[in-house]
Amino acid sequence: MNMAKNTQGTGENPSASATTDADTMSEPGDHRSPFEAIRHVDDDGREYWFARDMGRLLDYSQWQAFKVVIERARVSCINSKQQPEDHFIPTHEMIPTGKGARRSLPSYKLSRYACYLIIQNADPNKEIVALGQTYFVVQVRRQEQADELAGLTENQKRIYLRYQLADHNKQLATTARGAGVVTPRDFAVFTDAGYQGLYNGLGQREIRVRKGLAKNAAILDHAGSEELAANLFRSTQAEAKIRREGVQGKAAANRTHFEVGRGVRRTIEEFGGTMPEDLPTPQKSIQQLERDRTARARLQSQPALFDEVMPEE
Repeated sequence: MNMAKNTQGTGENPSASATTDADTMSEPGDHRSPFEAIRHVDDDGREYWFARDMGRLLDYSQWQAFKVVIERARVSCINSKQQPEDHFIPTHEMIPTGKGARRSLPSYKLSRYACYLIIQNADPNKEIVALGQTYFVVQVRRQEQADELAGLTENQKRIYLRYQLADHNKQLATTARGAGVVTPRDFAVFTDAGYQGLYNGLGQREIRVRKGLAKNAAILDHAGSEELAANLFRSTQAEAKIRREGVQGKAAANRTHFEVGRGVRRTIEEFGGTMPEDLPTPQKSIQQLERDRTARARLQSQPALFDEVMPEE
C-alpha cells in the first residue's frame, strides 16, 4: 500500500510525543472528532492512522501495553476472514527524542477497519475508548448500510430500516431484561433514556409534540430513512454495550442507553448532519406505505379488463 510518508508520531511513551492536530481538538467551536484529527490520507486517497498516534489518543502510556491491544485486534481480523497485512501495515515513525534529535521506531499504518478492531479490544473503561467505539463503528456501519440500501427509493429504505430496527429492538429488550429492566414501566423509562440521549433531552412525548404526531403514534413509524438509521445504530450499540460490559441494574442500563444515544448524536454533529428532532416527518407512515405496497401487488396480480383469454389446450 502506497501511503504518504509520516510527518509525526508518538514515542515509547505516547504521552510525551510531539504535538499533533489532536492536541487542539478541544478548542471552542471545534467539533471535529479527535480520531478525525489524527487521520492521514496517502497520495492515492486512502486513509490511515499511525498506531503510535492511536495509542497516545487512547491514553495508553506505554507502547508495549498498546501492542497487546494491537495483537488482539489482529487475531480478531483473522477470525473475521480478513488479511491482517491489508489492515496492519508495518512501518517506522520518526519520533522526536529531545534537543532536536529524532529516532526511528516501529509502528503500523492502520486502516479504518484495523482501528475499529483496536477500539473493540481496548480498555472499555477509558472514556476516549467509548468515544472511539461510536466514531469507528458508525463509519463501518454507514458503509454497510450504504451497500445495503444502494438503489432503493426513500420509501423502500424506510421499510427496510424499520424492519431492521424492529428486530434489533427485540434483541435490545431481551438484553435489557437480563440487566434488570423488567416491568412495562421499566421499559418505558429505559426507552425514553435512549431517545433523550439521541434527541437532546426529548423523550417520546416531547418528540411526538415536536414532530406533530398523534399522542400514541409510534415515532419510528413516522421517521425518514436518515432518522431510522440513527435510531438503528443507537439500538444496536446500546444492546452490544450492555451485553459486552455486563451492565446490571435498571439505573445503569438507563444510563448506558442514554450515553449511547448521546454518542450517536455527537457523531452526527461531528459529520455536520441534521439532528433527528429537526428531520422532516414523512407524509405517510410505515403502515400506509405497507398498505400501498399490498394494494399495488394485488392490482398487479389481477388480469387486465381486456386481457386476451388464452384458449385451454
